[in-house]
Amino acid sequence: MGRASSQARVPGAAPLLSIGQVLARLTTEFPDLTPSKLRFLEERQLIFPARTESGYRKFSPSDLDRLRFVLTMQRDHYLPLKVIRGYLDDLDAGRPPTLPGGSTFPAPSILSAERRMPRDELIREAGATSQLLNDAVSSSLVAPADLYGEDVLAVLKSLVELQRSGIEPRHLRGFRAAAERELGLIESALIPIARRKDASSRAKASELAREIAGQLEIVRSSLIRSALSRLDP
Repeated sequence: MGRASSQARVPGAAPLLSIGQVLARLTTEFPDLTPSKLRFLEERQLIFPARTESGYRKFSPSDLDRLRFVLTMQRDHYLPLKVIRGYLDDLDAGRPPTLPGGSTFPAPSILSAERRMPRDELIREAGATSQLLNDAVSSSLVAPADLYGEDVLAVLKSLVELQRSGIEPRHLRGFRAAAERELGLIESALIPIARRKDASSRAKASELAREIAGQLEIVRSSLIRSALSRLDP
């Protein structure tokens, strides 16, 4: 799949794309994508573009799908690159791929651009009410927007379930404050790298931020599980 693209192009296959063409297709979805980040992902062995005789990188449609998958897992699920790489390595080897916790995602070849939906469609798909979405926005759990993505849909569905247990968005206002405190921790950890202004350092800082966020999530989940165990009879 991804690794095969580094070999010679098959006659009659779709035209290969330059770095500039890849950026033109993906920067609307991923505004922070740069040539340096593409090279960084290649160095981490997450993408395997072909090379011309002059050494220029060329990307096939499957490379583009794989790249979109990696970027989506980073942006929407805050997964570190080593976790994403392990998932893709399993996929490339024909093994059933899983992520920590047993989560699975579609293979890159069938993962399309994230769906965006207007407010009414979001509310309908989540089984929510307009008031619940308004409350989520006022409690800073959801940012107001003209179009919403799958991540907001997942949040709103969770809020619907929580509401059935008597937990309203206003009860979760502390979540935003906690998230801001975690962001402060991450920013402090990134200071040494952030002082460097080159593009490679920025890419490394972005990846390290996700690594730290993932580790904080593990600690948070463990604390919650430990607290829940005290509720057992």
